[in-house]
Amino acid sequence: MTGSGPFEVRPLTPGFGAEIIGIDLEQAASPEVFPLIHEAWLRYQVLVFPAIEVPPASQVAFAAKFGEVQVHVMNQYLDNADHPELYVLSNLDENGKPSGKHPDKGTLEWHIDASWNRRNGHSTFMYAERPPKHGGETHFANMYAAYEQLSDAWKDRIAHMRVFHNLDYSRNRRHGHEPMSAEQKATIPPVAWPVVRTHPETGRRALFLGDHAEYVEGMDRDEGRALVDKMNRLFTPEQVVYRHRYRPGDFVFWDNRCVMHRATMYDTAKEVRVMRRCTVLVDEPF
Repeated sequence: MTGSGPFEVRPLTPGFGAEIIGIDLEQAASPEVFPLIHEAWLRYQVLVFPAIEVPPASQVAFAAKFGEVQVHVMNQYLDNADHPELYVLSNLDENGKPSGKHPDKGTLEWHIDASWNRRNGHSTFMYAERPPKHGGETHFANMYAAYEQLSDAWKDRIAHMRVFHNLDYSRNRRHGHEPMSAEQKATIPPVAWPVVRTHPETGRRALFLGDHAEYVEGMDRDEGRALVDKMNRLFTPEQVVYRHRYRPGDFVFWDNRCVMHRATMYDTAKEVRVMRRCTVLVDEPF
């Protein structure tokens, strides 16, 4: 455990992921403390405030310290009129009981929030209102470490590769029974990004792929589609992954510029899982 100002930083793995102990979110957002939180976040990529109280307004206000908070195109997940930035993932039915349905199966695959947007996801802020007792974790993959462990041959192969990211593609692939509307699709056409990006604040190279990545620019579509799936598997080996099991009130935020993440399954007919998240967008993604 290491000290840094008025709080303690407890690493969750060597160099990737850390808990912030001893302060609440209001203290973390103060002018004196926030630069230290930001420094820790850049170092560890994923920060966890364990079991704290975070009202919706506080969640949005804290996220806004990092930049502009997204109002998601998938407006069926936005159920807070006062805070449309909050994207709610819940398996509860209209009677407040487990429905047996997963709200978004796409979250079960490795992905980067808003990689399908011309203004990429900068950071994501997740609050565990009612996590399940079993399952429903979030796994995080360190994309700095994933790049660094690649062979020179792979680094050369992907050095100038670009891949199209497309939310409509990933939505249909994983959640085709609830497709996007024509209006939603029209606002976010596919966009191509480099597979290798340089983090604008740290200067480190990281990999940029995930389940929203559809095909490789300039390659036969089927061949490129297969290559994307292969790279998503190759770039998420066990040794670069931190697995977070939620406690009620856990507040977790991560750097989408160097982290991929995925949820794990839970018993949607018996367990309750209610999570709210918001994402900050960035104009300069790499």
